[in-house]
Amino acid sequence: MKKYFVLLFFASICGGIVAVGTYRFIEKRNSEQKTFNQTTTPSQLVSYNSGITNGCDFVQAAEMTVHAVVNIRTEFQRRTTLYNDFFGFFSNPYENTQTLTASGSGVIISTDGYIVTNNHVVQEAEKIEVTLNDKHIYIAKLVGSDPSTDLALLKIDANELPTILYGNSDDVRIGEWVLAVGNPFNLTSTVTAGIVSAKARNINILGKNSNESPIESFIQTDAAVNPGNSGGALVNTKGELIGINAAIASNTGSYNGYSFAIPVNIVRKVTEDLKNFGIVQRAYLGVSIAEIDGKLAENKKLNNIKGVYVGAVIDNGAAASAGLKDGDIIISINGKTVNSNSELLEAVSQYRPADKILLSIERNGNLMDFNVVLQNQHGKTDLIHKEDKQVFNLLGATFEALNNEALTKYNLNNGIKINKLNNSVLKNAGIRENFIIIEIDKKAVRNLNDLKTFTNKKGQTLITGTYPGDWRTYYFIVNL
Repeated sequence: MKKYFVLLFFASICGGIVAVGTYRFIEKRNSEQKTFNQTTTPSQLVSYNSGITNGCDFVQAAEMTVHAVVNIRTEFQRRTTLYNDFFGFFSNPYENTQTLTASGSGVIISTDGYIVTNNHVVQEAEKIEVTLNDKHIYIAKLVGSDPSTDLALLKIDANELPTILYGNSDDVRIGEWVLAVGNPFNLTSTVTAGIVSAKARNINILGKNSNESPIESFIQTDAAVNPGNSGGALVNTKGELIGINAAIASNTGSYNGYSFAIPVNIVRKVTEDLKNFGIVQRAYLGVSIAEIDGKLAENKKLNNIKGVYVGAVIDNGAAASAGLKDGDIIISINGKTVNSNSELLEAVSQYRPADKILLSIERNGNLMDFNVVLQNQHGKTDLIHKEDKQVFNLLGATFEALNNEALTKYNLNNGIKINKLNNSVLKNAGIRENFIIIEIDKKAVRNLNDLKTFTNKKGQTLITGTYPGDWRTYYFIVNL
């Protein structure tokens, strides 16, 4: 029995030693594991571009851009008709002229003083005043404007100005961080941040220009933009210009969640045209298009809901000359995929007449490529002169000079034919397409130059002409 208690006592001591040793070993391992977790897993802030940000991305982008954004103040005249009522017996109408002011923003795009802004900021302005971020004030000259894209180019007499570098709006991605930089109400530059929430948005805000359809392919963001920020810069985190802020989605006139910017690839082309030619050299593909959705795909028995459907190819247009047909589906332009009307218009708007593009289309399930030479609005490949554009904008028509064969056919000595007629004073007077203008105020019209003489005339104008195979017809037009 004594021997049994000795063995039991010895076993208890050994068990205690093992237990204590095991406890200390486990505690040491836990301590080491705790120390490892604390020292090798630091907290990090994740950004879209680099994965790690220390908060400097926005600061650097803002510092690179705020000095190139300006305030634009305009003055314009508003005329109203008032009446003097003398005890109710009679009223004498008279005109009252009131000087009004408006404010917006602009972006310096060259060191020698060229500034881009929205057309609606400077439209009808009789005086344009530009205030730089450093408070210097200049009187600006309007170089040119383009209502169809809502862009305008200004010039101030200054040098060595800060600028913003151009980015590439084709590379902009949904979800990317962006900054909206404006100079509203002369408060110096104001910066807000957001993300790109959509691309190629058509919000039908520009309306129908009298002679040209608008190009709406906006970059949509949730960066706060308010009245006065129109014409300001939309930049990426590199400080590159990717758009010009133009509109907000709001029922109150103030920011309400979404804003829209004109892609910089359109801005760059339009401003270069306005600077070099005074007008925009717009290229045309010569097709009527429709976006493909489930209903159209079902009606036309299409295999895929992608691309842009060609409803009609215009005779003698760029697409027709290249070999496109009704029912073709445009997949891409120069490798850039297009899946909506706005994407296609944005892509074509970056080219000029006579430029060649590679058009990839689907026809009866087969992929085909076509080299297309783009045309101007008159169906030619020439660049348009500013004077010709002014005639077109005023008269709203494209004209064809008649050769000797055509004159003989119509038994005429002179005349120019109206090929296309948009909303204008001519159409409002009742003139239709194919009308041949023979005389204006009894003076012979032989070419487009003869029309220019009358574009600045005020009052009543007599237009004499004929429709092929018909009698001579006369139209009176007021304020031609």
